[in-house]
Amino acid sequence: MDGNVAGIILAGGQARRMGGGDKPLLSLGKARLIDHVAARLKPQVATLGINANGDPARFAGMGLPVIEDTVPGHAGPLAGILAGLEWAAKQTGCRWLMSAAGDTPFFPDDLVERLAAATNDRPGVIAVASSGGRWHPTFALWPLGLRDALRHFLVDEDNRRVSAFMERHGHVEVEFPMIEAGGQKIDPFFNVNTPDDLAVAERLLQSLRP
Repeated sequence: MDGNVAGIILAGGQARRMGGGDKPLLSLGKARLIDHVAARLKPQVATLGINANGDPARFAGMGLPVIEDTVPGHAGPLAGILAGLEWAAKQTGCRWLMSAAGDTPFFPDDLVERLAAATNDRPGVIAVASSGGRWHPTFALWPLGLRDALRHFLVDEDNRRVSAFMERHGHVEVEFPMIEAGGQKIDPFFNVNTPDDLAVAERLLQSLRP
């Protein structure tokens, strides 16, 4: 755990290709997608919250604060990251925010450690995870000092693209290897979008259990 890092789970995704509702609340094994995400992220950060709009009671029982977007219009993951940055700035000692998507249950246990290492000599730069030649902008370590610039980007410029903000303000990519599961190499940032994806995730969960 890094005492300078707060974590935010981006849980605003809708399961439109799975009949509607909150995608992070879909069942995976004996828990929900968001429970798996929280279990992986919580040991890596000093404090953890959930970004979601609407009734926070649906996350009751997790023991985590629910942080709503601070800009109107359901502006997507970037609005959730901004809400997380503004929340993290109020947490004692925090200098960074680790964002993680609520539909991605198998990301690495050393995610924060490796991203933080990549920022050591580049203060103010966003560190973003990549794998298999693709980067994953919702899995990134954000300096809290970017929150005003991010609010301007979202509100004044009406730009909602996470990758566009990263490209403007500078970022470093950190490559993570594939994971072995059931005799196959699997992207650790595999996310659940469809019923078929959920079935794959169920098989991965079984094969990754000791």
